[in-house]
Amino acid sequence: QVQFVESGGDLVQPGGSLRLSCTAAGSILRAYVLGWYRQPPGKQRELVARITSSSSTYYTDSVKGRFTIARDNAANTVYLQMNNLKPEDTAVYYCNRWPDVSPWGQGTQVTVSS
Repeated sequence: QVQFVESGGDLVQPGGSLRLSCTAAGSILRAYVLGWYRQPPGKQRELVARITSSSSTYYTDSVKGRFTIARDNAANTVYLQMNNLKPEDTAVYYCNRWPDVSPWGQGTQVTVSS
């Protein structure tokens, strides 16, 4: 059973940057499309970005030009570089396959506030 472990979340001021990382125990990720998702307070979880095994990417409109998803298959890790963060980016961020599978990891909290 795959176990996703996210890290890198923090409290950051608007305009700041963070880099999230995700590893997966119990699964080799290189064959899968991987995604970063987020769940803002009081809202449903949404897909933020995804990356194919050949590193083709997709981003939701609200993060285009600010976020970059990348993967390191040798390290079994997927990353999300987040620049020019805005208060509306505040959320718990999760990684998963796309389409997603259970169980989800614990996520990592990103808070953008002055």
